[in-house]
Amino acid sequence: MALRLFLDTADPEAWEQWLPSGLFHGVTTNPTLLRRAGQPCDLASLQELSLRALELGARELHLQAWGDDLAGCGAALAAIAPGRIWVKLPITRSGAEAARLLMAAGVSITFTACYEPAQVLLAVALGADYLAPYLGRISDLGRDGHTELIRMQRCVDGLASPLRLLVASLRQPDDLARLAAEGLNTFTISPPIAEALFSCGATEAAAAQFERDASAL
Repeated sequence: MALRLFLDTADPEAWEQWLPSGLFHGVTTNPTLLRRAGQPCDLASLQELSLRALELGARELHLQAWGDDLAGCGAALAAIAPGRIWVKLPITRSGAEAARLLMAAGVSITFTACYEPAQVLLAVALGADYLAPYLGRISDLGRDGHTELIRMQRCVDGLASPLRLLVASLRQPDDLARLAAEGLNTFTISPPIAEALFSCGATEAAAAQFERDASAL
């Protein structure tokens, strides 16, 4: 499967900076990112934000449902832009129950808050399109996050499943390279990580030398 990168922020200014580049397949958000961006976590605000992200070129939006009625919230989110919204649900029992109802209605699902390789089996069995494991947070628990995510990908491959592991909680650009070398191909990254991907002193020096040489001809 082809590489997919998602921009992990609810800040419209970051979308305006990065989405026109064509680098990102879409945008992922959640209530925490909305709070950090100073955006209300309500349907009216998410509708406005979603339309803006789509105008800027996002092909997929992954929006997290919340509240006591996850299925009802998810259905309302999906209705903002049918076929372009993936509803994010925690990989919990209540999340699984909501996913069953939503998928029966044709809604696409991304499970989130994945910390264990065995949770891959749950996502595959339930028929989700994406499962988001938290690389950095797994490492924060004293485990080897890279090794754990590689095990998750091997589960996906062993089951011959179309499920994509949407790797989240990346802390540095090299995380992407290390995991991509092991077959993981879908990542959601923050604007600072996106910026860091283009920050290579040797590359910048070479580009500057090209310009100097061009002007000397």
